[in-house]
Amino acid sequence: MSFRQPSILPGFGLTLGFSTFFLSAIVLVPLAALVMKTASMGWDDFIKVLTDPRAVASYRLSFGASILAATLNSVFGFIIAWTLVRYEFPGRKLIDALIDMPFALPTAVSGIALTAVFAENGWFGQYLAPFGIKVAYTWIGVVVALTLIGLPFVVRSVQPAIAEVQRDLEDAAETLGAGRFTIFRRIILPTVMPALATGFTLAFARAVGEYGSVIFIAGNLPMRTEITPLLIVIKLEQFDYKGAAALGFIMLTMSFVMLLSINLLQAWGRRRVVAAGR
Repeated sequence: MSFRQPSILPGFGLTLGFSTFFLSAIVLVPLAALVMKTASMGWDDFIKVLTDPRAVASYRLSFGASILAATLNSVFGFIIAWTLVRYEFPGRKLIDALIDMPFALPTAVSGIALTAVFAENGWFGQYLAPFGIKVAYTWIGVVVALTLIGLPFVVRSVQPAIAEVQRDLEDAAETLGAGRFTIFRRIILPTVMPALATGFTLAFARAVGEYGSVIFIAGNLPMRTEITPLLIVIKLEQFDYKGAAALGFIMLTMSFVMLLSINLLQAWGRRRVVAAGR
């Protein structure tokens, strides 16, 4: 008489089936529908939508501003995370809690608030205007909005990595005569870099698809401050569903290529860190 060995992971089959169904229904099927809708276009129509000057200008703004915002978030997000992890000061817990505010705040509210602050008669804008610096209704405003909504991704990704940095190694290196920059470059940065790359990727991905916080502060001027998601909405309002699908497909393809490149770079960095530690 033989006995069936109990499953190591009870309920694995059920959870795997549910996960597969959920992934297919929520992610794969809509993406497949987008690809099929785009494929129904003629090649000439697709190229026409792809290379339209208005669309090209929106690509340039959407991806350029997203990369710039993610870069700014990587720099200042690291500084904020370092301060929150390494230092104790009054109001530290309050600031740590405020970092997550963009997660909970509706994006439209963020856009209205940023416009009120950076308009020419706003709290900050009125002091920048005499110097000829205009934030609202320019590409600078788009970068500011994308920086706001992407900052929490970098801070929350980097904080655990900074906490894992071994301070005794820093003390030992300083005792042996290493400068602060050398300690940062040889000890801190290799430990934090994978998490920093992850934060950059998440911030970039969030910025590319952002809509609500941008349309209020951008001004939505064609060829100047019009992002691609807004152009997709405009085509939908004009009942140009194939054109909207084509723009969505282009955004999907370009985002996939850039995220794949960043992930490959991140994997290369991890292998380099492991090789250096041997």
